[in-house]
Amino acid sequence: MEQIPSFNNLIQKSIIDNWEKDALTDFKGSTLQYHDVARKIEKLHIMFENCGVEKGDKIALAGRNSANWAVAFLATLTYGAIAVPILHEFTPDQMHNIVNHSEAKLLFVGDIVTTQIDATKMPALEGIIYIPDYSLVLSRTDKLTYAREHLNEMFGKKYPKYFRKEHVNYYIEQNPNELALINYTSGTTGFSKGVMIPYRAIWSNVYFAEQVVGKAVNCGDNVISILPMAHMYGMSFEFLFEFLKGCHIYYLTRIPSPAIIAQAFSEVKPKIIISVPLVIEKIIKKKVFPKIQNNRMRMLLHMPVIAKKVRDKICEQVSNAFGGEFYEIIIGGAAFNQEMESFMHQIGFRYTVGYGATECAPIICYADYKDYVPGSCGRSVVNMKVRIDSSDPENIPGEILAKGMNVMLGYYKNEEVTRQTIDKDGWYHTGDLGTMDADGNVFIKGRSKNMLLGASGQNIYPEEIEDKLNSLALVNESVVIQEGDKLIGLVHPDYDEAKNMGFSKEDLENIMEQNRNELNQMQPSYCRLAAIRIYEEEFEKTPKKSIKRYLYQK
Repeated sequence: MEQIPSFNNLIQKSIIDNWEKDALTDFKGSTLQYHDVARKIEKLHIMFENCGVEKGDKIALAGRNSANWAVAFLATLTYGAIAVPILHEFTPDQMHNIVNHSEAKLLFVGDIVTTQIDATKMPALEGIIYIPDYSLVLSRTDKLTYAREHLNEMFGKKYPKYFRKEHVNYYIEQNPNELALINYTSGTTGFSKGVMIPYRAIWSNVYFAEQVVGKAVNCGDNVISILPMAHMYGMSFEFLFEFLKGCHIYYLTRIPSPAIIAQAFSEVKPKIIISVPLVIEKIIKKKVFPKIQNNRMRMLLHMPVIAKKVRDKICEQVSNAFGGEFYEIIIGGAAFNQEMESFMHQIGFRYTVGYGATECAPIICYADYKDYVPGSCGRSVVNMKVRIDSSDPENIPGEILAKGMNVMLGYYKNEEVTRQTIDKDGWYHTGDLGTMDADGNVFIKGRSKNMLLGASGQNIYPEEIEDKLNSLALVNESVVIQEGDKLIGLVHPDYDEAKNMGFSKEDLENIMEQNRNELNQMQPSYCRLAAIRIYEEEFEKTPKKSIKRYLYQK
């Protein structure tokens, strides 16, 4: 493998090479070309320099994805500061904690976050900057106030003619093992941990993406950023890889509902799609299933002579729902519903499922859609090794361990948890359980901390039960919990569908009891549900769209 280049030099090179090309667009809004990005980065650098920000200082960012969020992040790295991206879905208290714990000097905020936070609870901050126009929401130093008020004047003095390519030659060189950003995990219990991501890990993730989809995604191609950039999955594979490649990235700046996402797919026609299962499942259920779930279609699919043609036609419809021009859809971040995966595999759809963790920035396992084994999450990626901590990795689930260039430096200011997570031989303990086949394909069986214990000591993986339950009539989402020695299924029904069919509350309860009986017939006795309880509200989720289980355990 080649020597690790300076990541900031790669940012600089992409800006210079793609100077006149479109870079970042807020969907249904304005577009920045690569030279606009360079100019904005330079203005932020002037502001940082004149308000006393030094190399190694922390700069936090909290707001929805947008072109200006991306620029602020790039400006932070190329200045030599450490970025602290904060998910905008976090509560104000969580944001205050992260800003304080990371010792951030400045905080960039989006339009909604700015109305939620309380500056008095972040006493060490020197300033809060508004992402949409980089104006000051708060300044606690005269230097910052002066720098912002005189920014255009300072920029004009430094570049009296105009800002050109040759002026972009100053981005800070960095050591591959140096800290680039601190990413606070969504975490489902307690206060989240600050994952220290070095430059080598973000470079290795971008290098991986170039190896696997570099021929399919080219300079000038369109991509859509759906996942939050403050999450490593969205950061690495919907932003950094594409920006370094010279792509045109579209941001869905509003809440990305299935309708907005579907509209963006049809207009932008992205070359690669990175997503969590929830988004894919919702679009297929709303846009495709109504067209194919009828008796005529079912009959055609059972006629061997034309079934292949029908499947091809369905595959084309599903592809069109996502713009039709993508190389493949990469799904990760949470478990994928088996029924949905079975349907996509049956029609020959171009999808694959990857596996990662914030602690690996994020990629651990992947396989191209042509090599992908259904039900798996691929094999260990370039620069990484994976093993299963089990006496029989093919048959007995064990903890998934990962080692290599993508692994974090540790948790910020938490050596004890770092030692518990990365062992003395450098293996990162994921906390996930899985098996591995003879070809190295990894199959996830659940989170070790979610595992329940049956009455006779059996291991019960609630995710596997929920996967089957989610496939049954009118089940929108579910959580399986344990009460004493009984398993209970909590279900949030598909109320839209129930309303369309004119079902009463009593009808819904009867349907759920039928679902319970049907589900129990598919399960070993120790995995059977004693009851199903209906929840009217959607379950609370982490930003990764995983249900916050701990809220529902008794």
